[in-house]
Amino acid sequence: MTADYAGNPLSPMDDYPIHQVAEPIRRVATSDRNFYDRYYFNCYPSAESDLFLIIGLGQYPNLGVTDAFAVLRRGDDHIVVRGSAALGHDRSDSTVGPFRVEVLEGLQRLRVVLEPGDYDLSFDLTFDGAIPATLEPRHFRRQLERVTFDTSRFVQTGTWAGELTIDGQSRPVTPDTWRGNRDRSWGVRPVGESEPPGRRAVDGIQNFFWIYSVMQFEDYSVSVVLQEDELGRRIVEEAVRIWPDADREPEWLGRPEHELKFEPGTRDVTSASLSFHRPTGEVVTVTCDLLVPNYIGIGTGYGLEADWRHGMWQGELMVQGLRKRASEIEPGLRMFCPVDNLTRFRLEDGGETVVGTGLFEVAAIGPHARYGFDSFTDTAS
Repeated sequence: MTADYAGNPLSPMDDYPIHQVAEPIRRVATSDRNFYDRYYFNCYPSAESDLFLIIGLGQYPNLGVTDAFAVLRRGDDHIVVRGSAALGHDRSDSTVGPFRVEVLEGLQRLRVVLEPGDYDLSFDLTFDGAIPATLEPRHFRRQLERVTFDTSRFVQTGTWAGELTIDGQSRPVTPDTWRGNRDRSWGVRPVGESEPPGRRAVDGIQNFFWIYSVMQFEDYSVSVVLQEDELGRRIVEEAVRIWPDADREPEWLGRPEHELKFEPGTRDVTSASLSFHRPTGEVVTVTCDLLVPNYIGIGTGYGLEADWRHGMWQGELMVQGLRKRASEIEPGLRMFCPVDNLTRFRLEDGGETVVGTGLFEVAAIGPHARYGFDSFTDTAS
């Protein structure tokens, strides 16, 4: 699809009463190059512990680009399919070459497709929400007066149905056993081609210490998000229990705290626990058994490769398949990579213990006093 920016700025979406500013829908309220709008999904069979699929699709209106990726961790396989295209005038068209996302029922059911091609992965999957889509706290950060993060996001757990094909072998995906979560985020965060660092080369790049965990239990889900600066000061934090009943208010669990263990000589997180501290003194604890690490930053566009970043111009259409051995990804590269861990959770609250599964996403990039990291290249002792 060709992005006709010299032509008519209107699209079919302009016929709906959904405008937020005095511009056509294709034009966002800010001219910041880093504005983005993205889907994220993960998918796993709850009866297994060696397969974790992650899918994303984003639009970058001020860069004129849309892109998508799928990254599968299975055993030692790290399989990536990625696509990039010119963003057309109709932003409701969420396709990127063989990728597409279809909203079947807003905030409830979505279909995610990767058509078969000259790569090792394809799928046709439908997500069905198990809890209401729930808005998270606003994520905001500045550096040298410039806004580096200003995003909104909502989260939802659910089940999957459809078909997944790996190396030519298809398998059914059924909602009785396949679980996952999704999020939708939009706003400003670093995307596209690298910018000249300017004064940041002297003052230093911001650290990125981040924990994002979405836990799915039989009767409810728990969402945890926190980011800290190098001293441990909170930039954003939240810990809530979300019930399937849309009329039931999410329950604040208290201030989240973390305890991470690292493999010596690396920044690989080998074990983790979370605790939530209410003003009354009650404490909810969660033991996190990290099962399958998916190196989401390797090959997908999150910033590690100079030739493929989210929002980077790759031409009218580019689709690529990549494959690596996860065990051969260098520790020096992994330490700059957020890791999405398929995780088993054991939550203890007031004498009750429940077990669930889901996502434990973690990044410890740059300085962080709590864990003894004084620079971007320090490793655990």
